[in-house]
Amino acid sequence: MKILVTGATGKLGSKVVETLLKTLSAEQLAVSVRNPEKAEGLRARGVDVRQGDFDRPETLDTAFAGIERLLIISADGDNETRIRQHSNAVKAAERAGVKFIAYTSLANATESTNLMAPPHVATEAAIIKTGIPYAFLRNNWYLENEIGSIQGALAGAPWVSSAGVGKVGWALQQDYAEVAAAVLVGHGHDNKVYELSGPLLTQEEFVSILGVVLGKEIPVQQVNDEKYEEIMKGLGLPDFVIPIVVGIQESIRNGSLEVESNDFEKVLGRPVTPISEALTQMVKEISL
Repeated sequence: MKILVTGATGKLGSKVVETLLKTLSAEQLAVSVRNPEKAEGLRARGVDVRQGDFDRPETLDTAFAGIERLLIISADGDNETRIRQHSNAVKAAERAGVKFIAYTSLANATESTNLMAPPHVATEAAIIKTGIPYAFLRNNWYLENEIGSIQGALAGAPWVSSAGVGKVGWALQQDYAEVAAAVLVGHGHDNKVYELSGPLLTQEEFVSILGVVLGKEIPVQQVNDEKYEEIMKGLGLPDFVIPIVVGIQESIRNGSLEVESNDFEKVLGRPVTPISEALTQMVKEISL
């Protein structure tokens, strides 16, 4: 059996690869990366490093050749770009005769009002259409997405949000990576949809836990979207990013990430890392 992970030099992909290498021999693992030079460390350890570019389908035919089980990690970019790239990857998997596709999707994707949902809806549909057995890993929200705000809180800044009382199921990328690895090497995951969500928390509840971890009170500043946009511009975020970060706040406010589930425990046989423990770990890493 040969397993391949796309985007293997990215933040999530690299964690999936390291988790897989704890149970697989390097010869059983292949990675598809746009820039193989970034994966030289993996090649030196015996991993089969292949060049694969979601914008160049011919490279994916070579990258996916002889692969039985594939993890497609969703790409970055605007919705239109991601839909095109993911479609290329799914079609290449079908041409290569891949036997199983795991895909990193979004919470409640097919019903979601989240501005980032459309590529996931399109990709899930494309995978189902191939008839290839699949597992959709509907990742809620990475705790790592909050690193900038946590750094701000460490420096004495308030926690600024326009998400209101919308709830989020934060979890560490490592927990999401371990689910992906377990699904790739395990059995009984064919045609399963896993809603991967940590315990649901509002911004205030999350910041309260962070305050305990930091040993300080962090003020929460709830603003409207216009004020949030103004503050983000003031922090120097690029213009093209502003509508995305504002849209994410709106999506959270509208409940798009409010998905209650114990699928982490179902797949891993253990609960998701408790948020206080995860935050303690993250603060240590930030402070190094």
